Amino acid sequence: MSDEPFIRCRGLTKVYHKGTTEVIPLENLDLDVPRGGFLALMGPSGSGKTTLLNLIAGIDTPTSGSLLVGGVEISKLRRAALTRWRAGNVGYIFQLYHLVPILSAFENVELPLLLSPLTRRERRQRVFTALDLVGLTDRADHRPTELSGGQEQRVAIARALVANPNLLVADEPTGDLDRESAGQILALLRELVAEHGKTVVMVTHDPKAAAAATVILHLEKGRLVEAEAADAPLEPTHSPS
Repeated sequence: MSDEPFIRCRGLTKVYHKGTTEVIPLENLDLDVPRGGFLALMGPSGSGKTTLLNLIAGIDTPTSGSLLVGGVEISKLRRAALTRWRAGNVGYIFQLYHLVPILSAFENVELPLLLSPLTRRERRQRVFTALDLVGLTDRADHRPTELSGGQEQRVAIARALVANPNLLVADEPTGDLDRESAGQILALLRELVAEHGKTVVMVTHDPKAAAAATVILHLEKGRLVEAEAADAPLEPTHSPS
């Protein structure tokens, strides 16, 4: 890993206004995440963890402070430039998968590439590479209703990977899964970090899920209250099916 942090936050603050009420979900936060790191964000509802995740992903913009990701100060980018940056650099993994039910696994993974200048053959190659990474090439023609919850989430991860981003952000990626499927997803995320150099930032309420990360960050009322090393071994799970 490089000594230069992949994600660097300084004085990061987000303020919303609801009528005359000022809401500050994130206040004056400093944070460094190394390239190839796996960070778990924990904290009660309203602690600012999802706000921080969305800022790092370029989905939202800070009110003040600086935020660099991969050497790009995304806190200074205008909306169109931020959209372009996000498309090429970030893969987002949701709790509820957000797969299109009438499309096959292949077609769901291909969706982010349809507006790219890639040829059909190039898109196909990228889709199968992503499906291979998550162990689902044999389910490429299956629709979401023909897949288990764990398989649906792996399709969603393949979709997040298909543009080959350096950063993966995951919002409760195991929250809707049984224990065995959750373990498989966490093992996959660790593999993407260890073997493919991805940087992962994950929001979770589950201490067992957080233990898969290399660092656990606790937020309380928009502030960092403690950080701890994790990197605990995952409990054994069956091979993905």
